[in-house]
Amino acid sequence: MYVYDQYDQLIVDQRVAQFRGQTERFLAGKLSDSEFLPLRLQNGLYIQRLAPMMRIAVPYGLLNSTQLRKLAEITRVFDKGYAHVSTRQNIQLNWPRLEEVPDILAELASVQMHAIQTSGNCIRNTTTDQYAGVATDELEDPRPYCEIIRQWSTLHPEFAFLPRKFKIAVCGTAEDRAAIHAHDIGIELVPNAEGEIGCKILAGGGLGRTPVIGSVICEWLEKKHLLTYLEAILRVYNQNGRRDNKFKARIKILVKAMGVDAFREMVEQEWVALKDGPATLTEQEIDRAKSFFTEPDYLTLDATEATSKLTAECVREPIFGNWVKRNTVAHRVPGYQIVNISLKATGFAPGDITDSQLELMADLADEFSFGEIRTTHQQNMVLADVQMDQLYTLWQRLQKAGLATANHGYLTDIICCPGGDYCSLANAKSIPVAEAIQARFDDLDYLYDLGPIELNISGCMNACGHHHIGHIGILGVDKKGEEFYQVCLGGSQAKNASIGKILGPSFSQDDMPDVIDKLLTTYLELREEDEIFLDTYRRVGIEPFKERVYAKAD
Repeated sequence: MYVYDQYDQLIVDQRVAQFRGQTERFLAGKLSDSEFLPLRLQNGLYIQRLAPMMRIAVPYGLLNSTQLRKLAEITRVFDKGYAHVSTRQNIQLNWPRLEEVPDILAELASVQMHAIQTSGNCIRNTTTDQYAGVATDELEDPRPYCEIIRQWSTLHPEFAFLPRKFKIAVCGTAEDRAAIHAHDIGIELVPNAEGEIGCKILAGGGLGRTPVIGSVICEWLEKKHLLTYLEAILRVYNQNGRRDNKFKARIKILVKAMGVDAFREMVEQEWVALKDGPATLTEQEIDRAKSFFTEPDYLTLDATEATSKLTAECVREPIFGNWVKRNTVAHRVPGYQIVNISLKATGFAPGDITDSQLELMADLADEFSFGEIRTTHQQNMVLADVQMDQLYTLWQRLQKAGLATANHGYLTDIICCPGGDYCSLANAKSIPVAEAIQARFDDLDYLYDLGPIELNISGCMNACGHHHIGHIGILGVDKKGEEFYQVCLGGSQAKNASIGKILGPSFSQDDMPDVIDKLLTTYLELREEDEIFLDTYRRVGIEPFKERVYAKAD
C-alpha cells in the first residue's frame, strides 16, 4: 500500500493546524456558519441530526493494522465506541464533538490518514474491487491506477469547487465488484485486439434523484493517457455543468442534456490540448505506482494438500464449513483464500464496527494477512491473504467476536445508509428497517435456498445506500410528515448494470418485512432451476411481484 513521503506528511500536518485555527475562530464567533461551511466540508465534517459526522478517507479501501488500532482508539476516546463503514469504503464517526475534531485529525495524521476531500464538491475517494491484486478473474491490479488518480486529484486546484461532488471507480476484473456503471466516471481495464491492457472510460453514471447508468465515452485508451483524458472530462463538466440547481448539477445531467455523442466530441476536443502534455503518464510513473503494491511474502504451498485438509475440517465442523463456503473466495495464489468478514449480524446496524472489533481486526490482519485489511463497497471487511490451513483458527476468533455471520452476498448482507437516526437529509430511518428484515429472515438455510440477493436501503433520494442498483431496493420517503418506504426491483451493479423499477405505492415501516416476504415467495414460486432473484425478475418482469404485494386479502 502507499506510504507517505515527507511532503505528504507535511501537507497533512499543515492541514490539521489550519483547520484547528479555523475551528477555534468559529467556536469563538469569529467565523459565521456560512464561512465555516466550506472549511469543514474540506475536512470531511458534516453537521448531522444529533451531532457532527466525520468521514475519514480510506483510499481504495486499504488499511494497515496500525491504522486500524488508531481508528479503534479514536472511536473509544472521541466517539461512542464504534465506527461505520460507508459504501465508498471510507470510515465514518457519528458522534465527534466539534471542538475535538482537530485533535482527531491530528491522531489520524500520525498514522498517515486524513479526511481531506471526503465531502464537498470535489473528487471523492476513488474506489475499486475489494479483491484487487488477489482476484482470480483479474486482468491487472487496479490499485496503482487508483493511487495515480488519488495523487492527481487530491487538492487539485482546478477541481476543488466542481458543480457537484464527483466519484470515480476502477475495475480490473471480469466481474465488476466496483459498480463502475453507477459512477461519474467508471474505468475498466480491458485488452485491445492485440492483447494490450488499456482503459475503457464510462461517464455520466450516478444514483440519487436521477439514477443513470454510465455511458461509454472511450472504448479503449492507452494507460499513459489516463490522467489527461480524465482531466478533459472534468474540464468539460466544470465549465458546462449547472451550478444554479444542485439537483441538476451532476455530470449525469450534463451528459443526458448534451447527448453522449456530443459530450464525447467536446471531451475529445478538450483532450487535444492536453494529450501528450505534462500529465501524460510515463512508464516510470506507472511503475512507481505499481511499486506501492508489492506482492507479500507468500509461502509456496501445496494447494492440493491444503484443499484436502480444509475439506476434511469442513466435514468435521459443518458450521465452519458453511462459513468457508459462504464467506471465503478463491485466491490467485495456491494455498491461500480471500476471507469476507460480514458486518451484518442480526441486531446490529449494517456496516457498524466497535472499537474492540477494530482492534481484533488489527490483530487478525497481523496474524493472518500480512498486516492489511480492506473495507468494501458492501460495508464489510476483507482479509485478502489467508492461508487455507489457518482458516479454522481465524474463524474461531471471529466467532468469539460476533464477526462470523455466514451471510456474505445473501439477503441479510444489507447495504444500508445511516438514515434518519443520524442524517439530517434523510426522510426516513434506514437502520430499523434493515434490522427488522434481518430478524425476520434469520434462518440461514432459507437464505441459502433463496440464493444471492442484494438488498439495499437508502433513507432519502441521495441514495447513499445505493437502493437503485440493489436487486431489491428500499427508499425512505416522507408522506405528510410520516415515514414510508418505496420499493424497487431489478437493479444491478454488475457489468450488466440496471436501475431498479419502482414497484408501486410506498409502505409503512411495519409493513416492510411482510412486503419482502411476499416478494421472496413470488420469486420462489416463479424461479427456474439455478436462477437467482435477479434472473427471475428479468425473465418474468415486475407485474407478478406487484400483483402479489398489492393483492387485497379475501
